[in-house]
Amino acid sequence: MAHGGPTGPDLHSSTSSQSAHRAGEVLLNSHRMYRGLLSVVLAVAAVGCGAAGRDSGTADAADTDHPAPANEGVRPPAPGEAVATFAGGCFWCMEVPFEKLEGVHAVISGYMGGTEKNPTYEEVGSGRTGHAESVEILYDPARITYERLLEVFWHNVDPTSADGQFCDHGHQYRPAIFFQDSSQKAQAQASFERIEKTKTFAAPLVVEITKATPFYPAEEYHQDFYKKNPVRYHSYRLGCGRDRRLKKLWGDDAGH
Repeated sequence: MAHGGPTGPDLHSSTSSQSAHRAGEVLLNSHRMYRGLLSVVLAVAAVGCGAAGRDSGTADAADTDHPAPANEGVRPPAPGEAVATFAGGCFWCMEVPFEKLEGVHAVISGYMGGTEKNPTYEEVGSGRTGHAESVEILYDPARITYERLLEVFWHNVDPTSADGQFCDHGHQYRPAIFFQDSSQKAQAQASFERIEKTKTFAAPLVVEITKATPFYPAEEYHQDFYKKNPVRYHSYRLGCGRDRRLKKLWGDDAGH
């Protein structure tokens, strides 16, 4: 009698073998994809905030000129707008939480707290100018309060790390509140004291509260980087461990 193929136990064995083989191939391919993605994430995190942007090919000639760059969307405050300035490590990551807020009109990445005029990213990144990567926030005080901006600031930084934030190390990544006037100074100090009393972690707060100095907008390719290059941005943020650390510090109040 002719046989068209395996039957009974032989058929079951052949089918199971083929299924196991296919499952093994899927698992191997998934593992390779995971390893590839992980290597990209770690590579982006390793070079730090600004360097990852430059590697992406989005940098242009503006950052080689020492005069302040004429960046699209960067402008002085309009009548009725107030200004707040914070430093919290990589300015890419500090733009996002403030741009979500009602009453905030613009968030600009830049540099504050140093000695050189019109510094470039490379100069700030060297740590020699004294500047911190910062964000300048233009907002309507009739729609959102400075106290609310302070709350968002705290929940988006590691206030226990004085000379760096997350995977970025150096004084240029220090956390700071740059106050514009005596009212902002008093509110910043009050928020510091309130956080010190209510925090659930043991380490002391080391956030600098200091008077604002001239703010220099960063190069155009840094502005709204999370929109211009979302893959690079999310790879950097994940590899840097920012969200994991914020969750550990602030729990459900952690920024993202």
